[in-house]
Amino acid sequence: MTDFTPNEMMTIGAARALRNDDVCFVGIGAPSAACNVARLTHAPDITLIYESGTIGTAPNVLPLSIGDGELCETAVTTVAVPEMFRYWLQGGRISVGFLGAAQLDRFGNINTTVIGDYSNPKVRLPGGGGAPEIASSCGEIFITMAQSTRGMVETIDFFTSFGHGNGGDDRQKLGITTKGPTLLMTDLAIWKPDPVSREFTVVSLHPGVSRDQVRETCGWPARFADRVEETPPPTQQELKVLRDLQARTDAAHSGQAAASKRGSKDA
Repeated sequence: MTDFTPNEMMTIGAARALRNDDVCFVGIGAPSAACNVARLTHAPDITLIYESGTIGTAPNVLPLSIGDGELCETAVTTVAVPEMFRYWLQGGRISVGFLGAAQLDRFGNINTTVIGDYSNPKVRLPGGGGAPEIASSCGEIFITMAQSTRGMVETIDFFTSFGHGNGGDDRQKLGITTKGPTLLMTDLAIWKPDPVSREFTVVSLHPGVSRDQVRETCGWPARFADRVEETPPPTQQELKVLRDLQARTDAAHSGQAAASKRGSKDA
């Protein structure tokens, strides 16, 4: 079997969940890597949209931020941010929103605002950006994150992006008609919400991962489906595409850093 890291398994597993006809609102980091691996493998016609207004972008390297010039240069078109949110997102034209999380609870509620008390936090995070709107307006939400008891918690410190609330039909009670979180892809397992309770439940363990490992890295009592599959390992092609993408990204960003340093010396 080909050697791969847990992070590579997470990224490739998330990429596999995307379809060729998806219109996907992409977050920076792991979501961006997964979406571009999908585009470069089984979903060449996927439409990738970033929060800065770039539509149909096909970056050669992973962007550093939503404002990275690589996104605009490779996009089919770029629209104003208000148009992006009002017409595309809130207009129901985006099938999948791909998000990460600093904290996540069992019902897919996300915190990217603060760790600790809001008025006196231990850590102040980047905030929601467009994530709250993405969580409520995209057809469904995929979440990627590495498992840890710090990240997957019983109760999040701040509700940045609404998942399934307290479970059940909480979304419907609020008048939210989209599906919400339908997939949690971690470095250890694939989780999907229970059809009734909406609590994330393990449906597949990645190769070599035990149930105890999942339990030990989850801050709530992990539930497992009646039948738990084993996630197919990455293929050689999937790994090559991901590693080549990361190598190009590292080379490009190292070059930018070097150019910046030279520029500061010349100033």
